[in-house]
Amino acid sequence: MSTPSTDAALVSWRPRLTVRLRLTLSYALLLVIAGGVIGVIIYAVMRFVPNYPLTAANPRDQGPVVSRGEILDTVVRLTLYALALLAVIGMGAGWIIAGRMLRPLQEITAAARQASGGSLDHRISLGGPRDEFTDLSDTFDEMLARLEQSFTQYRRFAANASHELRTPHAVMKTMLEVAIADPDHQDVRVLAQRLHETNQRGIDIVEALLALASLGNRKVELEPLNLAAVARQVVEELQPEAAAAGVTFTALVEGSPVEGNKTLLHQLLVNLGQNAIRHNLPAGGTATLTVLPGGRLTVTNTGAMLDPAKVPTLTEPFARGGRLAKRPGQQGSHGLGLALVEAITTAHGGSLELTAQPAGGLAVAVQLRPAQA
Repeated sequence: MSTPSTDAALVSWRPRLTVRLRLTLSYALLLVIAGGVIGVIIYAVMRFVPNYPLTAANPRDQGPVVSRGEILDTVVRLTLYALALLAVIGMGAGWIIAGRMLRPLQEITAAARQASGGSLDHRISLGGPRDEFTDLSDTFDEMLARLEQSFTQYRRFAANASHELRTPHAVMKTMLEVAIADPDHQDVRVLAQRLHETNQRGIDIVEALLALASLGNRKVELEPLNLAAVARQVVEELQPEAAAAGVTFTALVEGSPVEGNKTLLHQLLVNLGQNAIRHNLPAGGTATLTVLPGGRLTVTNTGAMLDPAKVPTLTEPFARGGRLAKRPGQQGSHGLGLALVEAITTAHGGSLELTAQPAGGLAVAVQLRPAQA
């Protein structure tokens, strides 16, 4: 009685029937079948040859005359020889043809092996005529490019996140060590306030990271809503922060029905508003939130001169782009605001565009999906 281990061993010892070998056998079998059909047809035709003795047209030309039975025997024998020859030719030619046809697949397999080993910078770039293999190759190359980009962003994100999360803990550790070393010269109220601010910064970073992760792992429920109403609420909420920063925050809002999630769109507008306020001029700065019909909203602000080439990178997590540092007493930015804006926009099927303004500052344009009439 066989055991599962014995069965597994028998399976592992079975010969591997490769695609190339199967194609070769198929070509040879098809060629033999075609030859066999022709032989059968010839044999059937020869069955109708008259069975009387054949004589020469010229009575003087007398020689050995074969009968129909002898002719049929010869046809059968030669047909068998021909089928054997066709089988050999089919195997040889089929092996070569199958190898040439499967060569692109071997290149794709080699690239897949490299990718499975962690090498994502290899590209197949398969040439030749357009066929199913070149389509597969191009699709595989596109997949590798996206995977490489995703892994690069992931590694950069992980490095930045670890640094950002380590910083507040290191600051709190330093403050506590100083307080323990010299407790008599410490203002407990000031120390507690600093620890609270530093701890809150760590909490904000963690919450932003969780929000980014949740957006990528769940489907967003959309419903018809008026973007103008959400914008007015956000402007009202951010007015105290704008006044404390010396920034004039204004809104130009028109009715704009869209398909969206109210909570996420509120967060999107809050992030854009805070970004415009916190990355502004030290004094006399302005920020404007505009909502237009058709799901179009823009947020512009004055500020430092920005490098247009670096503006697209501001949506990367923890990217600040060399913008103005926070003022004394102002809450700092953890560099996840625009990354979360991009994630929310993508979840709504919208588009996001960042532009450096000629006079300094940033213009952010978001296009959302209008509500169906």
